This record gives sequence, C-alpha cells and structure tokens, in this order.
Amino acid sequence: MESISPERRGELVRNTRHYLKLELRDNYQIDHDLLIAWRRGPSEVLTGPALAWRDRVAHDLSEGRSWQRLRVVSEPLSEYHRFAYEFAGPGVDAGEQMRYLPRRLVSAIPLPGNDCFVLDDQTVMFNVLDGDNNRVDIQLTTDPDVVEFCRDAFEAAWVLAIPYDEYRV
Repeated sequence: MESISPERRGELVRNTRHYLKLELRDNYQIDHDLLIAWRRGPSEVLTGPALAWRDRVAHDLSEGRSWQRLRVVSEPLSEYHRFAYEFAGPGVDAGEQMRYLPRRLVSAIPLPGNDCFVLDDQTVMFNVLDGDNNRVDIQLTTDPDVVEFCRDAFEAAWVLAIPYDEYRV
C-alpha cells in the first residue's frame, strides 16, 4: 500500500462519484476542536461547520455524486458520537445516506482493521489512527481484492445498520 498526503486524500475524495465510508472508532481526535465547541453550545457548531458540510453534500449530489457513511458504534454512544450524530443531521437532510450499526451486531462480520473509504468501487483509502485517535497515516490501494473485501464488508454491515433517522441516540 502507498502512503499519501492529506492533500492527495482530499483530491481523491473531491473527484469521486460514489463514496462509501466505514467508520469504526468511538472517537476521532481530528474533530476535537468541534467537540469542544459543541460542549459550549451546539448552535455554534451546527450553524457553521455542519451547514458547510450540508452545502458540500448538496452540491455533490447535484453533480451526480453519492455519499454513503456507516458508523459502527459502541452503546451507549460515546460523547463524540452524540456530538457527531447532531453534526451529521444537516448533511443527512441534504442527502447523505448514513447508518449506525451497534458494535454488538458486528462480531461475525469481517471488517477492515482501519476506517476506510471505497471510492468509485476502484480505490480504497485507509485512515490509520494511533492509540490517542490521531491520524498517523493514510494508505491507498487499488488492489482489486482489497477493494472487493472493503466493499463487501461495507455492504454486509450496511444491511444490518439502522438508518440515521431511525437510530435513537
């Protein structure tokens, strides 16, 4: 696998037509500042960055792109995922497809070892995080076997997952 820069990651995501994202962690340090702002009062986060995300999703969908995100979560939800659920609302309202899958339901599903993005069913990017939930590497592969494994894992988990609007926080 090839290690890539955050800039290359962004470029790949921007140029993707069909985007699957599988999130496996209960916390992400990259969103720490947003989480702190949310603690002070959700309106600051939900009227700024969340609406920017909503606008991006709406723009991408208007250009024929599709977004599917699956979050495997421990229950009860971590503080991070309670925040992330609220943050996701505007994007879901704009058309991002999102589901939540309780971790207790995935024991028999083969899943990748790291969060992954399947891009246009041809490429996989992995976010590799350290023990403090900081991203330490972004790995990229076009190996058809890895792409198939990640896509199949996503699809198997998706079937069991609960749509955003039906998931109870």
